[in-house]
Amino acid sequence: MRMKHLTVAALTLWLSVSCSQRQEDFPFRNPDLPIDERIDDLLKRLTAEEKVGQMMNTTPAIERLGIPEYDWWNEALHGVARAGKATVFPQAIAMAATFDDDALHETFTMVSDEARAKYHQYQRDKEYDRYKGLTFWTPNINIFRDPRWGRGMETYGEDPYLTERMGIAVVKGLQGDDPKYFKTHACAKHYAVHSGPEWNRHEFDVTVTPRDLWQTYLPAFEALVKEGNVQEVMCAYNRYQGKPCCSSDKLLIDILRNSWGYEDIILSDCGAINDFWQRDERTPRHETHPDAESASADAVLNGTDLECGNSYRALVKALKDGKISEQDLDVSLRRLLKGRFELGMFDPDERVPYAQIPYSVVESPEHVAQALEMAHKSMVLLKNKNNTLPLSKTIRKIAVVGPNAADSTMLWANYNGFPTHTVTILEGIRNKVPDAEIIYELGCNHAADFVIQDLGNNITSTAGQGFASEFFNNTEFKGEAAYKGLANQLHYTTGGNTQFAPNVNLTNFTARFTGEFEAPETEQVEIKISGNDAFRLFVGDEKVAEVWENEYGAEKTYILNAEKGKKYPVKIEYMQRTGSADLNFQIGTRRPVDFAATATKVKDADVIVYVGGISPRLEGEEMPVNVEGFKKGDRTNIEIPKVQQEMVKALKATGKPVVYVLCTGSALALNWEDANIDAILN
Repeated sequence: MRMKHLTVAALTLWLSVSCSQRQEDFPFRNPDLPIDERIDDLLKRLTAEEKVGQMMNTTPAIERLGIPEYDWWNEALHGVARAGKATVFPQAIAMAATFDDDALHETFTMVSDEARAKYHQYQRDKEYDRYKGLTFWTPNINIFRDPRWGRGMETYGEDPYLTERMGIAVVKGLQGDDPKYFKTHACAKHYAVHSGPEWNRHEFDVTVTPRDLWQTYLPAFEALVKEGNVQEVMCAYNRYQGKPCCSSDKLLIDILRNSWGYEDIILSDCGAINDFWQRDERTPRHETHPDAESASADAVLNGTDLECGNSYRALVKALKDGKISEQDLDVSLRRLLKGRFELGMFDPDERVPYAQIPYSVVESPEHVAQALEMAHKSMVLLKNKNNTLPLSKTIRKIAVVGPNAADSTMLWANYNGFPTHTVTILEGIRNKVPDAEIIYELGCNHAADFVIQDLGNNITSTAGQGFASEFFNNTEFKGEAAYKGLANQLHYTTGGNTQFAPNVNLTNFTARFTGEFEAPETEQVEIKISGNDAFRLFVGDEKVAEVWENEYGAEKTYILNAEKGKKYPVKIEYMQRTGSADLNFQIGTRRPVDFAATATKVKDADVIVYVGGISPRLEGEEMPVNVEGFKKGDRTNIEIPKVQQEMVKALKATGKPVVYVLCTGSALALNWEDANIDAILN
């Protein structure tokens, strides 16, 4: 009877505490029970709709059970990716060049240390969104069969045996060696026979001989399953023998589950189930199924437990239509829940040894030193005529030329984290020989026959030097911004599905960038903007470029007749609806590449270091790139772009020794360079 006298606030508190206690008493919360019993208990508490929700990468919270939301999608290709500060190790193809699987295991033990430290901090801060979990979709153990494939940089090369050994080292480093808990999950991807091309991966039907299948493409996957005990396998976009890989009974049931005895999680590549049924004028797809219900049911029945995407929402209708049963869902859910229990997600931190790893390990001096060591081991000296290298530390004058010399983000590759500081190659040379005179010239860009004298430093805003940025998680610029900040350079891409900014959606978002450009001279200034979806460009009060409404992606150029000292307000609005997002903005004056002028400026140096090759802005995952020699992230040939060939020839004509520092994620033809350049360092 005394409850009548409780205040509303006190009653609410009593109910909250009582509810919390009841949640803690659920058997699935008891870490001392066998996992099978815990799974049984949790399964019987879930509705059919809740079960479906737990089979997509973005799983919603189940508040009545005290279960927070969780996103299975996390990346760690060469360090914890897309989740703020992390140690960025060399790209996978570079670490493969070390041929040191012990060092790679040590590296990924460090990566999983950072992953655990970041995860538990996010849990304390109640941040449950993407890239903040423990299930990492790494490593990529596809075979780099065609050197033109843009994603080959993510692999360990063309050798099945090397790929197998490196892949196992990564898996064991990520998953740890605790007898009860996995440190994180690793994931063998993309299964199977997936080596590009990028531009038609959503419709491509692979043709491969049985011998090639079993001797080239499958050995690494088999080794990671049997020897590595990998906890997740991601099925690929492409088809095999006419069936999409994520519904292939041959690949998933006959080989993976029955022949190899794999009992753990299979997940789809992102949007792969959509490719079964979706019709898209821009991107041709498999179109093997009539609708999302049929596609989703077929994928689950053939072993795909978890979807990265949203087609599995249709499983609710598929249940009602009798295309799949709730018992079929339970088969997949048992694997998914087992994975979460074995990661300790439902247990107190004091029971999970990995929860004690301090946040101070993130980008710690020891980890940075290991990244440097792996970089040292990855470099390959391809040529060294007359012992040109190493250069003498007493050298007086060095000229550094080329598009990769002063480019920091080129060094990050793709699927990357964010280091607090990046030492460019130019900066590294200056640090190594502080008493020498260092001359730097861009010379040329990667592939264009002109250079833009960048005037981006002449843009300022209320946020500082650069654009003030605002991001909204809707397509109408409504409400409070999800993120505000300073954008020094507008070169954004979600190739590989990277966020534009923290807490910003991958799709269905808008962004606004505002600043003021002060013209340094009276001249024509070229303003170029491109995007993969919709954008508007305003200079002053005038809208000078627009791709909006039902339009998709384009490149627009506006010529501003600028007057010296005059200030011009600049505003960019961007909208991303579906697919990969991309926005690039450049302001400057166009100049044709002047090979002779560059050579003249550097001809008095004792040695010329040319830092060229290509860039992750040209090669990578399904990119909006279509310039000569490149197509949608892939390359159409293996030649170094012509403009760079001509630049190097002009430098060689000075008669001075030329050292070629080649930055690339894939093979490049070096016929002329091999015959004529003094030293080549890959």
